[in-house]
Amino acid sequence: MLEYKVIFHIDEINKWKLLLGNVSNLLNGIDNEKLYIEVLANSEAVKYYDTNQDLDVDINTMESLNKKGVKFVACNNALKAYDIKQENIIHFIDIVPAGVVELVKKQSEGYFYLKP
Repeated sequence: MLEYKVIFHIDEINKWKLLLGNVSNLLNGIDNEKLYIEVLANSEAVKYYDTNQDLDVDINTMESLNKKGVKFVACNNALKAYDIKQENIIHFIDIVPAGVVELVKKQSEGYFYLKP
């Protein structure tokens, strides 16, 4: 069985719909293989994780993807920059200290880098 590792990087708030579609397409397109997917948001894209923002967040798709093993991650530096409190983040989001460091680590572990 093959193993695929992919990190999706998003830093633009208006690209979330496209990114979630890309993740869904990847999951639907690879059958019977081991698949690790992480979605890393930094810069303004972290606002999508903030429950206090008045954004049209597709929480149902995100929860469905998370239940299928997709890991959603937020850059803590970006959260601080936009004054987003951790207690206001969607419950299944993990927080990493720095998004750029997370990208470097994942790529050094063999993750494919995708950005919509």
